[in-house]
Amino acid sequence: MNVHAARRALVLAALPLLFAGCASVLPPAAPREGMTTAAQAKRPYYAAIDFTGRLSVHYQGPRNEEAVHGSFLWAQTRTKTAVTLFSPLGQTIAIIEATPDGATLQQGGQTSRHASDVNALTAQALGWPLPVAGLRDWLQGFAVDVQGNRFVATPEASEVTTRDGWRIRYDNWPEDNASGLQYRARRIDLSRYTDQAGAISIRIVLDSWQAR
Repeated sequence: MNVHAARRALVLAALPLLFAGCASVLPPAAPREGMTTAAQAKRPYYAAIDFTGRLSVHYQGPRNEEAVHGSFLWAQTRTKTAVTLFSPLGQTIAIIEATPDGATLQQGGQTSRHASDVNALTAQALGWPLPVAGLRDWLQGFAVDVQGNRFVATPEASEVTTRDGWRIRYDNWPEDNASGLQYRARRIDLSRYTDQAGAISIRIVLDSWQAR
């Protein structure tokens, strides 16, 4: 199956889920003491999950401010993360794969790049950092803050600064059809300063998701 066919199949597969019938594991980040809410208590963490979405990136290039816009496919299991980035016209920008053994990144007809750290690899190859390792948890609303406290995003607690310096804001909380709770944000804004790309901001809009 080619990339575009896979993309269409994933979108069609992303139907509303009844969470009681889905296999899940304990989240890597539990709510802070005294902050448990109904939304937090109901939220599962999926080790294997797929997302489709869009992203907008702004960063400082070698001479001028740069912007990247497009869409993405995200597929993760317990041991692997695969991300495909597309241009606004649907052309493949990059294919990123990360496992505990290392990461690879393929752009166009170029030779695949390899590195032990996926975040360092994306920053080197793309010219801006895409924090793939952290997004495994952040896309589902879990994080560890700068003080080492575990964080679960809710409409009332929607901002966090992570241990590695990313400021995350969760916005646009649709009500879940099955539970009636607002426990999954549709928009995630990331920002931080880097020596390589200056002040960088990444806006992610999640269009669909499917647990496996």
